[in-house]
Amino acid sequence: MSLPLTVHLTKAGRTKIRYPAVQVADDGDRISVRAPWAAEGVRDFGFVRFEPGDVFVEHFWRTRWYAVKEVRAGDGTLKGWYCDITRPAVVRSGEIHVEDLDLDLWVSADGDSVLRLDEDEFAASGLARTDPEAAARAVRALDALDDQARTPEGLAALLP
Repeated sequence: MSLPLTVHLTKAGRTKIRYPAVQVADDGDRISVRAPWAAEGVRDFGFVRFEPGDVFVEHFWRTRWYAVKEVRAGDGTLKGWYCDITRPAVVRSGEIHVEDLDLDLWVSADGDSVLRLDEDEFAASGLARTDPEAAARAVRALDALDDQARTPEGLAALLP
């Protein structure tokens, strides 16, 4: 069953991006969607390029403080996994609402490259001061994903 949804990503109380997706699974905790690269043009991070034609299979949890996004090129080749540290997802009225907490993790397709990203943005956000419990959960979530990514099973162990 493929249901149309909208992913609504906020950051610091503002909409960062909204994009259409198609639900591919929902087990009551994890909801998975498929979406094309939603931003305009190419975004080159140096370690990976996101570009038109890329397809993301995104996994959001209602109880976990992260989202895991499998990134594939238009030809189906796995580029890797981009993980956002977020508050748990809220699913309602055809939308998935997620609050980005700045921390990210990139894992290359071969698992050889595991990069912690945006720790400086997280520190500058002031979350540790304004919501220390959320900040602690965010750091624990990043650590857990980083640890999982470095196991032989990698992030695939978290996914269907």
